[in-house]
Amino acid sequence: MDIEIEDIAHGLARVARWNGQTVGEHGFSVAQHSLVVEEIAAHMRPDLEPRWRLAALLHDASEYVIGDMISPFKAALGVSYKDFETRLEDAIHIRFGLPVKTPAPIKKLIKQADRACAFFEATQLAGFEHAESLAIFGAPPSGYDLQITPLAPFEAQARYVQRFHVLSRAAGYESAPDAAFETE
Repeated sequence: MDIEIEDIAHGLARVARWNGQTVGEHGFSVAQHSLVVEEIAAHMRPDLEPRWRLAALLHDASEYVIGDMISPFKAALGVSYKDFETRLEDAIHIRFGLPVKTPAPIKKLIKQADRACAFFEATQLAGFEHAESLAIFGAPPSGYDLQITPLAPFEAQARYVQRFHVLSRAAGYESAPDAAFETE
């Protein structure tokens, strides 16, 4: 239970996607990436319950401890790395009231949103050609467009914490006088 959202947000706001090999004044942080993934998941499924939107926001939360590694490198590290990552993800879910195991359809939706975000990141920040990004990540969802401006770490951190609290209250995991579900 010694997992705090402020620690997660602080760490994720300082972990750069693409190993920091992107354009712009700031790296594109895992915190900002997670905010976009949650937004894309909600775009793809407008009736998505707040708890699953929270799961989308927290989909990379374990990276506040282990950093962001590309999938082929994770595979090369072997089962023990994946086991640790899974145990940490489970602990984060338990800590914030989510089921330990995300249902398969929700997990698939989050993965699709993650890949859609990666498409935009690749073409706008990491130097991929449009066709190359399409071949690797697939097309982003219809009707969703994104212009990425990487945020300063303190701003990404603040937005991540704020969004966490909005979704937690909406899911009934956190009580507060102003617990109405906000979208912005």
